[in-house]
Amino acid sequence: MTFSELNIDQDMVEALAAKGILEPFPIQTQTIPLALSGQDIIGQAKTGTGKTLGFGLPLIQRLGLNPEPGVQALVVVPTRELCVQVSEDLELAASNRGTTVVSIYGGKAYEGQIEQLKAGAQIVVGTPGRLLDLASQRLLSLANVREMVLDEADKMLDLGFLADIEKLFSQTPSTRHTMLFSATMPGPIVALARRFMTKPIHIRASDPDEGLMQANIEHLVYRAHNMDKDEVIGRILMAEGRGKTVIFTRTKRAAAKLVEELGDRGFNATAVHGDLNQEQRERAMASFKAGKKDILIATDVAARGIDVDDVTHVINHTIPEDEKAYLHRVGRTGRAGKTGIAVTFVDWDDMPKWTLINKALDFGTPEPQETYSSSPHLYTDLKIPAGSKGRLRATPIKEAVAGAPAGRDSARGGRSDGRSGGRSADRSGSGRSADQAPRTRVRVGSGTNPDAPAATPAAGTHDGGGSEHHDGNSAPRRRSRTRRRSPQAPTA
Repeated sequence: MTFSELNIDQDMVEALAAKGILEPFPIQTQTIPLALSGQDIIGQAKTGTGKTLGFGLPLIQRLGLNPEPGVQALVVVPTRELCVQVSEDLELAASNRGTTVVSIYGGKAYEGQIEQLKAGAQIVVGTPGRLLDLASQRLLSLANVREMVLDEADKMLDLGFLADIEKLFSQTPSTRHTMLFSATMPGPIVALARRFMTKPIHIRASDPDEGLMQANIEHLVYRAHNMDKDEVIGRILMAEGRGKTVIFTRTKRAAAKLVEELGDRGFNATAVHGDLNQEQRERAMASFKAGKKDILIATDVAARGIDVDDVTHVINHTIPEDEKAYLHRVGRTGRAGKTGIAVTFVDWDDMPKWTLINKALDFGTPEPQETYSSSPHLYTDLKIPAGSKGRLRATPIKEAVAGAPAGRDSARGGRSDGRSGGRSADRSGSGRSADQAPRTRVRVGSGTNPDAPAATPAAGTHDGGGSEHHDGNSAPRRRSRTRRRSPQAPTA
């Protein structure tokens, strides 16, 4: 089956072929003929099954080769990232005709979006909040919309957008052609479809989470120690055949910290999370898609916009909340018929949560294997070359004492980098005293002269309840001692 055989116009067939898109996915084969005829459709399919072109190609074709200026088609999506992705796909399909697509979403300046609307854009792809905002200011009119798509309706429900969706529907003509896509069909979404759609046909694409995805993706689940996760991830990133990799964290702070850690290890990582502004998130996604960065660290909220076909590995740094979140995360790999690997770390405290996910998805792994960065099975499972460490470059030693034997301080309970403040930090490897063996400290990024001799910190002492602490960054201060006077009897 080809797009031409589905009666898609030749200009769009050529635009897709220029990007290597030659054969339709199952959801496209099922939806395109019906959508071209003007039939309302409920498509049950997840991100990554090709549904964007499933509704996008008929939508563009029904508007005509050179549609009149003004908004005639509305695509509503739940997140900014998905808004950008859908817009890019529609722009590709319409690149050989006089149809303009505009993205409308929050976190970005109004001016550019308003200018495109005033210039006569025919297709609007937007998030509910910004769409209603512009409509309330009479900068966006939906009175002439004849094609409307609601994408990822269940996510809209999760984010509390259902009331906003109803307001948008009410501002469009009742005679419009409507398509609704959702991974699941909870009651409120079914009620929404009955209220705003006309005799819709329900199409369910082969669910990648219930067959194809399981076959295409190898699932590896490890019980890992939190302090060892970064090292384990570093070694996984050394695996043979690893391409683009997505790592999911539970919090924004964990994502930012992991980006810094992997950068220190020499890996090319970027992040998408809520603490970044929209421009930063778009720049991060663009660099990941273009291959300038091959590791993307993301939180669940940002995951909906990760629509990249060549992701080879997904790593769950922290366990997802439930089986639906798990399937959504790992669905970033194994797309378009390709294979993928999904690695999930389960903390000791998260075992009850994993028990529920394991049961719901029938993994048959009630007790994940205890795994450390040095575990032989880690290397075997992920095809990590023997002897690989979790870094591409050595970390510079922040503070080193010339001549100090390795491990000497640790054997005494101190620290080998000279910051313990104990006696072991005051001795040279030759056994001579500090006065006889001048030493040089090298401090990375401290702004100090590495050739200047540094004072040796003295051991911390306690004196009558007082304390003194040296961190090795400055010369010890002189201490003044006060003699304790014996209490004297009061004079008469």
